[in-house]
Amino acid sequence: MEVVKLKKTLIIIIVSITLLSLLCYSGIAAEYKWKIQHGRPMGSAIDNDINWMVEEIKERSNDRIEIEVFPASQLGDYTVVQERVGLGDVEMQLVPLATTVDQRLSIHTFPYLVEKWEDVPKLYSTGSTLMNILSELMEKQNIKLISSWPSYFGGIGLVKSPPSPGDPDVPKNIKIRVPPTKSYELTAQSLGYLATPLAWTETFTSMQTGIVDGVIGSGAEGILSNYKDLVKYYLAINDHFETWYFYMNLDLWNSLSEEDRQIIQDVGLELEQARFERAEAEEKANMQLLEESGIEVITFTDDELSTFARKVRSEVWPQIERDVTPEILEQILKSIE
Repeated sequence: MEVVKLKKTLIIIIVSITLLSLLCYSGIAAEYKWKIQHGRPMGSAIDNDINWMVEEIKERSNDRIEIEVFPASQLGDYTVVQERVGLGDVEMQLVPLATTVDQRLSIHTFPYLVEKWEDVPKLYSTGSTLMNILSELMEKQNIKLISSWPSYFGGIGLVKSPPSPGDPDVPKNIKIRVPPTKSYELTAQSLGYLATPLAWTETFTSMQTGIVDGVIGSGAEGILSNYKDLVKYYLAINDHFETWYFYMNLDLWNSLSEEDRQIIQDVGLELEQARFERAEAEEKANMQLLEESGIEVITFTDDELSTFARKVRSEVWPQIERDVTPEILEQILKSIE
């Protein structure tokens, strides 16, 4: 009888310990559940990278940090979601930086700031002068900038053939979408186009209905992911270098343990470094895919690109350096030199 009681007691103890362990583990797994948004479709390069990143964070945190990925701007236009991240309504985003709150952030897409791939890491890698400046500015919006995701050099996608595409002094009489940022608007005008500021999420319909006949503020990847059924010509003008940024709510960041912050920072930097190693090759591959899709890719000689750069720097820079402040621009230029 005593043996039976002992066995029952042991069974109860074992079951209790097992249930307690499961409850504890379940509590750990559910400690953090966050959202992260990006602007590209499922299966795109950024979508694949973010899914790798969230799985790495989950694994390294022993399943305590779970992050749900929302592709294709499912939570709203990235400019609006940036504000929601600052408020803590959305925890994370990996997108371009919106300048609606602070025009100084437009320094990261300053036209013709860099012209060659070899200069890109010097400017856009974590720890650079530019990244430190952006980080300080984003903190004022209650956002922690973690790392960068270098994308591509920008170009123009058009539904109609432009006259004299290599001569910026020839008026194109083609209305194109520009992001709601003065630098893009003035650059498009300097290159001979008619600029129409539109949100990213409104662009496809606007091109489809003829409100605009093209788009600037994207590269070969952006055209391939979003507009390949509309665009007939892609102009690789290298007007700016496109970088996206991984960031999260600053209050949330500050509330985390040092260990959890290190996990997020490490994974973000690993993703950044991996991206630097393959971004240029991916850009070339995307241009090839555009051609295979029936889109005419128009490239330019070094002299033509230099002509674009000189014209934009002389006409546009004096008008937009006030937005970023001459001091910030001077710091950036010195870091490049």
